[in-house]
Amino acid sequence: MTVHFIGAGPGAADLITLRARDLIAACPVCLYAGSVVAPAVLAHCPPGARLVDTAPLSLDAIEAECLAAHAAGQDVARLHSGDLSIYSALAEQKRRLERHGIPVTMTPGVPAFAAAAAALGCELTVPEVAQSLVLTRMPGRASAMPAGETLAAFGATGATLAIHLAVTQLPRIVAELTPLYGAACPAAVVVRATWPDERIIRGTLADIAPRTAEAGVDRMALILVGPALATHLTESALYSEGYQRRFRGLEGA
Repeated sequence: MTVHFIGAGPGAADLITLRARDLIAACPVCLYAGSVVAPAVLAHCPPGARLVDTAPLSLDAIEAECLAAHAAGQDVARLHSGDLSIYSALAEQKRRLERHGIPVTMTPGVPAFAAAAAALGCELTVPEVAQSLVLTRMPGRASAMPAGETLAAFGATGATLAIHLAVTQLPRIVAELTPLYGAACPAAVVVRATWPDERIIRGTLADIAPRTAEAGVDRMALILVGPALATHLTESALYSEGYQRRFRGLEGA
């Protein structure tokens, strides 16, 4: 018996990997965070599968579900939204299962920031404008931020910022970033990326907070800030005629 931790993607049922789809289809038990995993993803579960919404459960209750499946010799598909590598609360679950000798696997998923960029129709890195992407969040009830991991520190780099789990703190974010990026810096809020009710709010640091408040957004939104979100005419050297690389030498070389 194995517990398969699976990145279920940002929402759309077809935005999961083939491996994820096949694992979900093979597991008689599926634990999923119903508050953030789209119901359509559960269509990949086999008929008769035991479906457990973990949104209202404690860590102890989730552990108990896995132990019950272990006793019955049933594989578990443990679905988390987006990708497992960030903000998934994977580590504490994995540690508990390993203490019981229960094998686990990890299958990555499409992260929210990638889905948001696709919704906006843009790259988050632009040559000579921004070549780094910072994935971060704001301090909240669940946990504080480590010392040094502040918006001021990240904003000083000029990188594109993808700020998770923080739309209710948007006015504070704007106040902290405006001195660093300027009021005219592009900003966007992507709400429920890839879900049927996806919404996009575009603006600048000067107006993104009131626009978002007017839209009534208070959860499941990703904030993107940085000059890379603007329209740029700079082109990468990667595909230029004069760029020599291993699979395409210069003409006549």
